[in-house]
Amino acid sequence: MSSAISTARLEARISTDLHTLLKRAAEIQGRTMTDFVVSAVQDAAQRAIEQAEVIRLTLADQECFAQALLAPPQPAPALERAFVRRRKLLGVE
Repeated sequence: MSSAISTARLEARISTDLHTLLKRAAEIQGRTMTDFVVSAVQDAAQRAIEQAEVIRLTLADQECFAQALLAPPQPAPALERAFVRRRKLLGVE
């Protein structure tokens, strides 16, 4: 049994200068231009996603977050009532 790898095609119009640059870079690394471009695009995509998903906090925000973890505020009365209802519904006392 062999597993087939699904692929998709990507085309782009680029300037002659950029084509020459990509070709030279690929040759320097001993790779095909396709392999070079796909690898570079994949790296750029991963960096873009990581930058979008990472939460960056100022020093003041970091201190506030750490303080909230170390000394959380008391639950509001409505939350306490919700906990009581949940325990009753689950039969946990």
